[in-house]
Amino acid sequence: MKSYYFIALATVFTSQVFADMDTVKIGIDATYPPFESKTSDGRIVGFDYDIGNAICEEMKVKCAWVEQDFDGLIPALKVKKIDAILSSMSITEDRRKSVDFTEKYYEAQANLILKKGSTISDSLVELDGKKIGVQRGTTHVQFAKEVLAPHGADVKVYGSQNEIFLDIESGRLDGTLADSTLLSNGFLKTEPGQHYAFAGPTFNDKKYFGDGVGIAVRKSDALREKINTAIVAIRNNGKYQAIQSKYFDFDIYGK
Repeated sequence: MKSYYFIALATVFTSQVFADMDTVKIGIDATYPPFESKTSDGRIVGFDYDIGNAICEEMKVKCAWVEQDFDGLIPALKVKKIDAILSSMSITEDRRKSVDFTEKYYEAQANLILKKGSTISDSLVELDGKKIGVQRGTTHVQFAKEVLAPHGADVKVYGSQNEIFLDIESGRLDGTLADSTLLSNGFLKTEPGQHYAFAGPTFNDKKYFGDGVGIAVRKSDALREKINTAIVAIRNNGKYQAIQSKYFDFDIYGK
């Protein structure tokens, strides 16, 4: 009898806390254009940022954006420094051990970029001796170490994708493995990126890259379903498509 009482009391308390929430603290690593980056005057911009604000508007709450290095986002969520992570985080089984995810809000795949003219076959043997940068905390690290390194790639782990791009420009790296859209819009279309191109196959193995990109919340948090409802709403009312068209000329949501 007491067990049922305490469960019911806890449920009421949790619901009341959420009902009273007027601000959602969202963690983001603003170093990943066009999904999230900062302008010269310090403003956060990008697809993820706009999607997050649209979700908050739908939920009738205020977004409070909290910047954090990517590999520190899940620890920050678990200690309640933030309420959610919206920073192009792939939904993987390994991450599901620590957090819950909403349904996807876009689909992701990965590619390599190297100097134009580089040829990488499906066998990946041409990677032998190539220095390849990957961002710490991303799904690309495990893939690079387990799939690229055995073919001779010298995998270098960095704190941010921007640092990787700088070392590619300076010649300290031969290339990088990252999200295909990030590479296309955030590097290949820039002036330094004109000397580089996609090389080799597209990688989308679910073992490494998961089931799309979602928003992470703490385990069993009621916020998850609130966000899921908001994602459906902005896709149905056209807000998602309007945001998408600002950054991409294709349907990034996928099937």
